Amino acid sequence: MTRDGRLGVGIIGAGRVGPVIGAALAGAGHALVGITPGSDPERVEAILPGVPTLDATEVARRSELVIVAVPHDQLEGLVTGLAEVGAWQPGQLVLHTDPAYGTGILAPVLTRGAIPLAVHPAIAFTGTSMDLRQLPHAYAAVTAPGPVLPIAQALAVELGCEPIVVSEEGRAAYAEAISTATDFSRSIVRQAAALLATAGVPNPGPFLSVLVHSTIDHALAESGAATDPPTATIDG
Repeated sequence: MTRDGRLGVGIIGAGRVGPVIGAALAGAGHALVGITPGSDPERVEAILPGVPTLDATEVARRSELVIVAVPHDQLEGLVTGLAEVGAWQPGQLVLHTDPAYGTGILAPVLTRGAIPLAVHPAIAFTGTSMDLRQLPHAYAAVTAPGPVLPIAQALAVELGCEPIVVSEEGRAAYAEAISTATDFSRSIVRQAAALLATAGVPNPGPFLSVLVHSTIDHALAESGAATDPPTATIDG
């Protein structure tokens, strides 16, 4: 950390999540060191104008905080590969955004003296500035070793989210919950829209909008009423 607590932030992963996380942290006053190349450079430039494009090794070597936002099946290999080439730095913060993993997946980071953190903002990312307006209304699942948990929580707050601690053992259930909510919602809406189109209803999307949102609001209210008051921790 610099003396005023601001960090040099590097981003590995230029998909829908990484650039948005970078933009949110830049908005909180951190400096962006670089981002790895992606398949849609114009979209990345729109949300992170002027941020240098670097390879993953250079991002890791130059940054005090590294955001690793890559597809689920690439995370383990990337973290291990960067450890093998000596890219991770002692005292460096390494934060991944995968809902299914805690910090165990970052073991190679820990052995190099870096600090592992797992923070997953619970929104459906579009990869655009629209996400920055959603983050302040969202929660973020946070997993980290006890001594550095406050750092992970503080970074979640700087993203605009309310941090909720999820244990290492609870991550699998957490990821299943996120997948169920997102995949099931998309599937049901698509199925209903297709049936309405078959029935001759024009523009099924707008037709369903109020119905779906009000139904979800009611279901969430019923879910909250049927359970104990929420705590700040989810265990396995």
